[in-house]
Amino acid sequence: MSNGFNQSIIDQFRASNGRVGPPFEGARLILLTTTGARSGARHTTPLGYLADEGNSRIFVIASAGGSPRHPAWFHNILADPRVTVEDGAFTYEATAVVLDGAERDEIFARAVEADPAWADYETKSGRTLPVVALTQTAGGPPDLRGGDFLKVVHDAFRRELALIREEVAESGAGLGAQLRINCLNLCQGLHFHHTMEDTRMFPHLDGARPDLAPVLARLREEHRVIQELVDELQKVVASGGGDVLAEVERLTAELEAHLDYEEEHLVPVLNGG
Repeated sequence: MSNGFNQSIIDQFRASNGRVGPPFEGARLILLTTTGARSGARHTTPLGYLADEGNSRIFVIASAGGSPRHPAWFHNILADPRVTVEDGAFTYEATAVVLDGAERDEIFARAVEADPAWADYETKSGRTLPVVALTQTAGGPPDLRGGDFLKVVHDAFRRELALIREEVAESGAGLGAQLRINCLNLCQGLHFHHTMEDTRMFPHLDGARPDLAPVLARLREEHRVIQELVDELQKVVASGGGDVLAEVERLTAELEAHLDYEEEHLVPVLNGG
């Protein structure tokens, strides 16, 4: 990809909290910033990624679109594995580790199962495509007002749920290993987010804004209902049986309505309005 094309994707990504248009619309993307091995300058590259189970790491593949040469960012991380990752909601520092042996092969096989284009890239390149694990070391929420930050997090859930719905719909009768991980990670992320709201944000608002009692009561009840749907989705994914798409669609409908209602009532409050 040309530098101009890359920059247009980077600009879209940053302006829209991770959303980009064609040809990468609907793809899981990050922005990876590395330090030039020769120049010492910082370079940012948009890359597709795979999630790890439990969201402990993410993986990127040095495909360079099937080029016979490793991409520049890969040479950079060999010289300095300290990188910056932007995922649309968060920006964080990470350490890059090149995987080898059975672990590399397992992750690459997951990638190919989810998208056969990875195998095509490897064949075209004539090299074994490196798989790199990125593990967060520092960083956290963006410097935003509380309501704006809540909206960014919600949009990340909306985007991930839409991706999973599309992936499940295209998967047919079976779920690949990576899609199972994506589904279960979404479930874990929602559980964590709602737990933080129930134990931290809502109790604070109980004291600061007693007039919000009906709103908070409704949101707490919706959390309970959503958790039941999350639990059911987890069971279906883990068992490999049942209609996963139906469960995803049930969760999508309930969650979208919940997020819209919460934003309508809490974003102005959290922004100091």
